[in-house]
Amino acid sequence: MKKGYLFILITAIFFSTMEIMLKITAGAFHPLQITVLRFSIGALVLLPFALRHLKKKNCRLNAKDLIYLSYTGFCCVVISMVLYQMAVIYSDASIVAILFSCNPVFVMILAALLLKEKVYNYSIVSIIVSILGMVVIIDPFHAKGSATGTILTILAAITFALYSVLGKKHGARYGSVVTTCFSFIFGAAELFALVLLTKTTWFSQILTDVGLGVFANTPIFKGITPELLPSLLYIGVGVTGLGFAFYFMAMEATSAITASLVFFIKPALAPILAFIILHEPLTSTKVAGIVLILIGSMITFIPSWKRQKAALAEQTESILEKTHEKVRND
Repeated sequence: MKKGYLFILITAIFFSTMEIMLKITAGAFHPLQITVLRFSIGALVLLPFALRHLKKKNCRLNAKDLIYLSYTGFCCVVISMVLYQMAVIYSDASIVAILFSCNPVFVMILAALLLKEKVYNYSIVSIIVSILGMVVIIDPFHAKGSATGTILTILAAITFALYSVLGKKHGARYGSVVTTCFSFIFGAAELFALVLLTKTTWFSQILTDVGLGVFANTPIFKGITPELLPSLLYIGVGVTGLGFAFYFMAMEATSAITASLVFFIKPALAPILAFIILHEPLTSTKVAGIVLILIGSMITFIPSWKRQKAALAEQTESILEKTHEKVRND
């Protein structure tokens, strides 16, 4: 169990530094370029874990699975993570980290719409409190900067929530680590194909004509210098690869519910690290928003904690009954 909490701490540090490192390298790499590179590297790191999991479950991916993983990869990498990367450019790293951590709220909403999961009163309260936290952080009445970063972050969180719901619907047979790894592989491959397409004259012209010239002729390896290579490796191997690997190891060592502590730690830790490393201001409204989002997120896990507590009590009671029966028989 102690090892599990160490994995949770390592995961939280990796995930909490993600926006900071992306912010630091934002000027050096194109948004599509860094997304392709980091998910390609991350997928390679996760691949041994995924293959081991498939072997352990004696499971093989069929054509239907590969089709499913191709569109979860498109949703996660091509749409959500590109929006996320662009959000980091237009907004503070701490704001992106906090708002993106609200994606469990969107998961609840989409699960109700797509999976017909029942919406409980606690879910509604959680959504209201979390949205209130987002509004406090955005501070629309005193906002000085562009709303672009905020809008991109929320869209990224919604589309990542959609990816999570799709994974929950179809990936139960082979588990989260397999879904994540192969979604990364397919998503990175699809985005790489799109990057190659931007290098064609006709498609570059279309992008330019519709005001998206920034995506025309996207570089692939340009900008990877000896000075920036450590940062790229940290983002790819550390954050995207080992971050998710340690998260899955934390789930194995503890439970999915306990491992979810990562998403309570990140909204609190990321702004502090952004303040120390990037000197982003840690305002009173930001702190108040963090507290509200943490409360909102915590509410969503109350039923799971209750079920876990009830299951533990039932298990303990069963053990005691068997012990008493053994004593009587002796």
